Amino acid sequence: MTSEKQAAASGDLDALLNQHFAGKIVRKDLTKLVKEGANVPVFVLEYLLGNYCASQDEEVVAEGLQTVKRILAENFVRPDEAEKVKSLIREKGTYKVIDKVSVELNEKRDVYEANLFSLGIKGVVVPTSTVKEYEKLLVGGIWALVTLEYFFEEGQKGSPFSIRQLKPIQMPNMDMAELRERRKEFTAEQWRDVLTRSSGMEPTTLDKRVKWHLLARMLPFVESNYNMCELGPRGTGKSHIYKEVSPNSILVSGGQTTVANLFYNLARRQIGLVGVWDVVAFDEVAGIHFKDHDGVQIMKDYMASGSFVRGRGSVNASASMVFVGNIDNVKALLKTSHLLSPFPEAMIDAAFFDRFHAYIPGWEIPKMRPEFFTNQYGFIVDYLAEFFREMRKQNFGDAINKYFRLGRDLNQRDTIAVKHTVSGLLKLLYPHEVYDKEAVRQCLEYALEVRRRVKEQLKRIGGMEFFDVHLSYIDLETNEEKVVRVKEQGGDSLIPDDPLNPGSLYTVSRGSGGHLGLYRLETQVTAGNGQLKLSGFGSNTAAKESVKVGFDYFRANATQIQASVKAGDHDYHLHVVEAHNTGPSTTLTMAAFVALCSALVGKSLESQMVVLGSMSLGGNIVPVENLAESLQVAAEAGAKRLLLPMASVGDIPTIPGELFAKFQTSFYADPKDAVFKALGVH
Repeated sequence: MTSEKQAAASGDLDALLNQHFAGKIVRKDLTKLVKEGANVPVFVLEYLLGNYCASQDEEVVAEGLQTVKRILAENFVRPDEAEKVKSLIREKGTYKVIDKVSVELNEKRDVYEANLFSLGIKGVVVPTSTVKEYEKLLVGGIWALVTLEYFFEEGQKGSPFSIRQLKPIQMPNMDMAELRERRKEFTAEQWRDVLTRSSGMEPTTLDKRVKWHLLARMLPFVESNYNMCELGPRGTGKSHIYKEVSPNSILVSGGQTTVANLFYNLARRQIGLVGVWDVVAFDEVAGIHFKDHDGVQIMKDYMASGSFVRGRGSVNASASMVFVGNIDNVKALLKTSHLLSPFPEAMIDAAFFDRFHAYIPGWEIPKMRPEFFTNQYGFIVDYLAEFFREMRKQNFGDAINKYFRLGRDLNQRDTIAVKHTVSGLLKLLYPHEVYDKEAVRQCLEYALEVRRRVKEQLKRIGGMEFFDVHLSYIDLETNEEKVVRVKEQGGDSLIPDDPLNPGSLYTVSRGSGGHLGLYRLETQVTAGNGQLKLSGFGSNTAAKESVKVGFDYFRANATQIQASVKAGDHDYHLHVVEAHNTGPSTTLTMAAFVALCSALVGKSLESQMVVLGSMSLGGNIVPVENLAESLQVAAEAGAKRLLLPMASVGDIPTIPGELFAKFQTSFYADPKDAVFKALGVH
């Protein structure tokens, strides 16, 4: 889209917003303009801009802007000017400030006492009625316009400061009927752009897929008990929306947390963050550490059911859980580990991750640059937040049933996750409940993708228990089934379609790191006197010895493969490549023997074949360890043919039928039989 077209499209959307949502929108360049000079959350800033700059008249906007700047200059407390403000309160007797206020109960004095974050004062007496009206004061605190009084007398026990009036900086009410009616004036694409701009981003500079990811970040706000994670590079704005865009969410920075703070404080009989906030987001997941040994277990229970047990009773809550963190080299992690590895060790548990409804691929979102931030109109974020909150009361998950049926690979948790995500996306895009089959299809495909990303990692962590990753949907009209894939798993198979050179083959084996991985053996044959050179093993003696066993058997039995060749007339160089960086393997004996025979006779193995199994020096066959998982690795790598020892036939019932059916399988009884079948000699 050219800059002229972008401007035209932006102008049309601005005109629509001003026509239908006047007084509830703000020019985001004004937010940026003031934000740069004041370290204040966006929802505080836009609350003021919405009150004083809600006009298309440039003069009114300019005047309002000055008023906002004056209020921020006079009332917003900067930490470095705290003493100056305290002095003003003392001298004037009463003064209004904008600050973050949290409240604690002082049991000894039986009074509620406030802490003002930027002002740096504690023990400020708060009226009980104010605390009852705004419970969030007790959990995490809220931004508010506070009228403070100062009165000092000799011998007083508490602070000379007290709160006369406290007004939270958020909208008092929300007319959902009006929003639903006015949503009809926008197309789905226009409405998505409105939501994107309302969060501060410019949609015309972003591709369609990134827009879906930005929309997905909003899902926890409209869906109760929605669990998701987003991992990606630094600087992609992962935590921004949870920290600054909504007064209904709280961002817990990575570090030590407690069950009492998060769930329930038994001593105070007070519910924690999950009972008060709509969204509890954890920043820098790598640093999350529970002080309590049962913290992760309680979180796991809560994420599964929306309730947890503390003391003698069960407590229900509706907060969504979001985990954001940094991940760098996705391709490397896919080869060596899994895409949930940045989580702390205590959380690396398949049962914990299975509670995630979605995994947003943060690495697909570009790092934030100035052109990605919008200068156009968007909703005042407070209005946006109230819209989100109201939508939590609705459920659109059943929309799938009208047009589609979910595939058989989806278990109960998958089904719940997909319905949750579809419901959330429809709430965001179609709050007026007017959508067609194609709209549901788009939401469904995205929901299946973000859930499958979770399952793909579970498969790597938990093995065959999570084999069923091919999530799909069936069109009720055509009965056509579509499997939804994840982009990073990609089409570039490790095992090529074309035949390899003689002496080269693929095998699956367990490496020194304890994980199964794909190995490629490459062999070169030159004139010589029967010497073997090895490379690719590092300093792992045990791995080298296993290959030498195969080589010794090869030298003794090569004539049985082809009578005209003499193994002792040649030198051999065998190189091992670890496709998954799993470390040297000690079970490559059979693979080495087959590779050496292939090199000596100058004949390639059948294309896309994987050779499994091992053997002893005497030629006794060793069955495949973890057969089902080995086949899973082979399938993911692109293998189409399998060469299995007869000794592993008894383990075939452990392999899911769908997985086994992917391969053309041959069985060998002894090493000589293995070579003939690998080379296609019958």
